[in-house]
Amino acid sequence: MIVIVKYNAGNIRSVKNSLDRIGVESVITDDPETLMSAEKVIFPGVGEAGTAMSYLKERELDQVIISLKQPFLGICLGMQLMCLHSEEKDTECLGIFKEKVKKFPPKGIIPHMGWNDFIQVKGPLFEGIEKTDNMYFVHSYYVELGEDTVGETDYLVSFTSALQKDNFYGVQFHPEKSADVGRKLIENFLAL
Repeated sequence: MIVIVKYNAGNIRSVKNSLDRIGVESVITDDPETLMSAEKVIFPGVGEAGTAMSYLKERELDQVIISLKQPFLGICLGMQLMCLHSEEKDTECLGIFKEKVKKFPPKGIIPHMGWNDFIQVKGPLFEGIEKTDNMYFVHSYYVELGEDTVGETDYLVSFTSALQKDNFYGVQFHPEKSADVGRKLIENFLAL
């Protein structure tokens, strides 16, 4: 069973719709037992870090998430919440990845919105995906480059567009909104 984490964030339904389109059944839930028994977990989100982390902590989902052993994919805000800290409302996050989340410098158009490619990509999520392939981004905060970076993109600064550590994966872009190449990445995750 594929489980999509329900929490105080938007865009969860579009991830479910993208799984439906490729014929994969999924459940949206914030039930700890269901999360723990899932085959794979997807943690999407559009929203604000502080409010989202409060929701997770109130339901003790923060502790459940960091204890999971199955493949786990964070998307956009979901990936940022998997990091150590976010400058957005000075939020302590889950700490799965040691990288920090920073606000884009005010030297260009923010949010970073639209299609962008990669400086580099590596790892099983990107099997059959080239660095010249474009994904769809919408974000005002970015994850700094670090030891868990497996995808790098440039917009105002070079930033982490994908992370991976053990069973945990994160992407800053929205594969569910990235046409065929996004579908390929979701299929790669489901094949882990």
